Amino acid sequence: MPDTIPLFPLGSTVLFPGVLLPLHIFEPRYRSLVRDLLDLPEGEPRRFGVVAIRQGWEVGEGKAEALHTVGCTALVRRINPHPDGRYDVIGVGAERFELLHVDDSTQPYLTGSVRWLDGDDEESPEEAELLAARVGKLFTGYAGDVCGLQGGETEALDLPDDPTVLSYLVASAALLSLEDRQELLTESSTVRRLQLQARLLRRESTIVRRLHAVPVPLIELSVPRSAN
Repeated sequence: MPDTIPLFPLGSTVLFPGVLLPLHIFEPRYRSLVRDLLDLPEGEPRRFGVVAIRQGWEVGEGKAEALHTVGCTALVRRINPHPDGRYDVIGVGAERFELLHVDDSTQPYLTGSVRWLDGDDEESPEEAELLAARVGKLFTGYAGDVCGLQGGETEALDLPDDPTVLSYLVASAALLSLEDRQELLTESSTVRRLQLQARLLRRESTIVRRLHAVPVPLIELSVPRSAN
């Protein structure tokens, strides 16, 4: 049977397993979500589903009209309340899910029926390790190019050895479009995810080196970014 979880749509963020998600909560409906999380019995996990918005915005008119169907839960690690009712929340990406149905009437915030996505498809660990080494090298070079373009000093990167963990870290850290990141989140195979990342990193490195520029998410050109 599907599970029902609170949903937190974001316009410019795709959350990946193992990646930290800091949020500043000020909108009333999300304040209500946090209060409900705080009211959960001791020992019950405080989590909500993060899904990227396909159409609409996080706040205001036309908000969250359409959502992507694959998201990731955020497991709450810390909630810091403010006297005026706002919250600072630190979550970490946990489980991927497929969004089956959205309910916008039961709670002040959206809830969704979800199907949990299993771990990686069966594949060769040796192939995954070889691809992880290739992606790690490409990402190190790409990060150096971006850092140099921004006037910083290149530092040695301490990348994880686990291919799956590496794939999620690179997907989150590289300056990719929301569509690229969503495709990486949707991919259930570490091998195929790493193969896609290798192509994306080659593309992005070429752009940085030839155009001497890094991409800006389209949402940043359209509206002021929301803390929610």
